Amino acid sequence: MGFDQRRAASLVALLSILACAPSNGAMAPTAARPVSGDTGAPGIGDPDFPLDGNGGYDVSHYGLELGYTPSSKRLDGVATIKATTTQALSRFDLDLSGLDVSEVTVNEEKAIFSRNGTELGVLPATPLGNKADFTIKVSYSGVPKPIKDSTNLGTFGFVPTPDGAFVACEPDGAKTWYPVNDHPADKAAYDFAITVPDGVTALANGEQVGEPTTADGKTTFRWRERHPMVSYLATATIGKFELRKGRTPGGIPNLAAVDPKHRASLDDLYNISGEVTDYWSKVFGPYPFSSTGGIVDDFSAGYALENQTKPLYGGFEPDQSIIAHELAHQWFGDSVSIKRWRDLWLNEGFATYAEWLWAEHKGTNTADRLFQTFYNRAASEPMWKYPPGRAQPKDLFNDSVYTRGGLTLHALRKAIGDETFFTLLKTWTADHKYGNVTTDEFIALAEKLSGKDLKPLFDAWLFQPTKPAT
Repeated sequence: MGFDQRRAASLVALLSILACAPSNGAMAPTAARPVSGDTGAPGIGDPDFPLDGNGGYDVSHYGLELGYTPSSKRLDGVATIKATTTQALSRFDLDLSGLDVSEVTVNEEKAIFSRNGTELGVLPATPLGNKADFTIKVSYSGVPKPIKDSTNLGTFGFVPTPDGAFVACEPDGAKTWYPVNDHPADKAAYDFAITVPDGVTALANGEQVGEPTTADGKTTFRWRERHPMVSYLATATIGKFELRKGRTPGGIPNLAAVDPKHRASLDDLYNISGEVTDYWSKVFGPYPFSSTGGIVDDFSAGYALENQTKPLYGGFEPDQSIIAHELAHQWFGDSVSIKRWRDLWLNEGFATYAEWLWAEHKGTNTADRLFQTFYNRAASEPMWKYPPGRAQPKDLFNDSVYTRGGLTLHALRKAIGDETFFTLLKTWTADHKYGNVTTDEFIALAEKLSGKDLKPLFDAWLFQPTKPAT
């Protein structure tokens, strides 16, 4: 079929299913697909999260214009998404949870759209060829609803608070506040323009672009993260904050922000974040982004999240170990990101081991003593029954993924020696800077640099449901 014929066939299939013509560019919700080989898949291909992300295209940039009113919890947004097709597309999906969509355009032409659960289906006016650059614009509004998943982080996504919003999205909460290809495999640059009532601050990833502008009782904050970023690391945290700006001793721009209830932690957050960032730049390789820092918000999330350039601490004042963990993620998880969720230990095991390295650096403990402490847990403990090399979708953030992941790295360090081990960390972050990785790739690099067969070691520590021998 030619272009026009494919378009006609898609429309006939859709309208026959709906049994009525769509109005105002929108379709009634339906799970149906056009009968066409040019339909983008509703998932990116992660078997553990089959509907996360989408197939058929790769996003390069999100431009998010957001207006948020804390008193009503209403969010008004316009998302401009630049992408490139990876196949011919007559239809494709975005991820979006809740919120009302009023208009979608593709290359400035009005598109037909549908809603089915968290899928936003888009039928462009003109089908897209393979390897074609295109721009999607989505206008939407409503009251964001965070995801509540007790088997993983609990409450995450766009979480309204009395004075704004706490925005922490791992693993797949980005779709609660903007249309997105919501999976770590598709990284993109971001621009944010966030308008809030005067007196409220809006914080996002990257660096502020110009000074905030105020008109008619509202202030617009503009932020830009020019480095590729995983969708769950994007934030638009809003509220009343006390700020400290400057540079780390090594010269990296540093911004700390705390809710007034946590004002006593501002200087520690600023100083420790700067010290940790500079130290990791020596251990893991050059800092991969253009600024560092952190945010303490007054929402009792029970966790912290390594939002790119601005880790977010939910309702508590972080100690050095937690700051060391979240900032290590800027290398392991943020710059070097996983391709599939099953490899989450590459993020969390590395950040956990970074806590041990920080204790070693500060002289408060050694990685070897910490290794032995955790290894001494009884063989009957649940950690040994959960092989961390394959994170389980209903229990992603299991202690094993963190602690046994860290134990794996120390076992590796002892097997290949300090010189090779720390060369491995720097080579890993350099070779895969801003990219996506798998466990197999890490094992291959470790074997290449050490000249050893390390498969038995990794198999025992990552893939067997028993306590390894040392």
